[in-house]
Amino acid sequence: MRFAPGCLECLISRVEYECRLSTADDDLVRRTVEACTDLLRRICADPVPAPVIASRVHRLACTMLGDPDPYRSLKQANNMDAMAVCRQVQGELSTFRDLVLAAVIGNTLDYGSKAHTVTDNFVDFFHAEFAGGLSVDDTDAIEPLTSRVVYIADNCGEIVFDALLIDHLKRHGSHVTLAVRGGPILNDATREDAVALGLDRRADHLTTTSGSVSELGVNLEIVPPDLADALDRCTLIIAKGMANYESLSEYADLPPVAYMMSVKCEPIGRDVGVPVGSKVALLRE
Repeated sequence: MRFAPGCLECLISRVEYECRLSTADDDLVRRTVEACTDLLRRICADPVPAPVIASRVHRLACTMLGDPDPYRSLKQANNMDAMAVCRQVQGELSTFRDLVLAAVIGNTLDYGSKAHTVTDNFVDFFHAEFAGGLSVDDTDAIEPLTSRVVYIADNCGEIVFDALLIDHLKRHGSHVTLAVRGGPILNDATREDAVALGLDRRADHLTTTSGSVSELGVNLEIVPPDLADALDRCTLIIAKGMANYESLSEYADLPPVAYMMSVKCEPIGRDVGVPVGSKVALLRE
C-alpha cells in the first residue's frame, strides 16, 4: 500500500506521542514535530510502500530527540502485561485457530495512533475479543501450509502471544524463522526484545527484517541474506500487523502470505474490505 493523504495526521500524531515519551521539553517537541511534518509533506507522494515513508519520518524524530528508542520502557511494560495475561488464558488456547486469534488480539497493543486506543484492562478485553472470534478466518486454509514458516513479528507485548503460536507450530513439526525489526522503531519488537523473551530458543532461527536499520514493515531491498533465503524456501509467510501488510501487499511472486492483524485504520480496512476493529487472519496466495 502507498501512503494515503489521510494518513498524514495519524503519522504526525505518532511522532508527537513518541516525543512526549522521550522528553518534557515542549520546544524540542514542537521543533521535532514541525521538522517531521515538513519531511513528510516532501516525501509522502514517493512511489514506495507507506512504511518506507513512515520509517524515514520516525528516524528523523529519534535523531532530533537524541533518543534511539523512546518506547523502551513502554515495550518492557507491554511484555510484562502480556505475560500476565498469557498466564491466565494459556490453558484456554489449544487449537491453531485459538492461538492465531490470541496473537491477533495481541496486535492491539499499538500506541500513538489517532484512530486506535489501547485498552487499560487487557484481561477483560482479551476475553471479550476472543469470544468475538476472527472477522476474516482463513485458518483452515493457512494451517496446512505451515511446514516451513517465516514469521514476521510486529509489536512488543504482541510477541508474547506470537511465542505461543510459534510453540504450537514447532510441536506440530514446523520449521520457523522469526524475523523482528533491525533496530528500535515505535513499539516494534527488536532482536533484543525477542532474546529477552527466549524467542531465539523457541524458533529455529531468529533474524531481522532490515539488518541493523530501524525500519517498519518489510523492505525487500534491504532484508539480510538469511531472511531472503528463508523467504525463498518457505511454504508460508505469517505477517503480523498493519505495517507488514502495507509492505508485502506491494510485492508479487511471494510465497503464500497469512496476514494476521487487528485493523486499526480506515485505509487498511478499505483495502482488506473490513471495518476498523476487525480481527483478520487473511490468506493471500
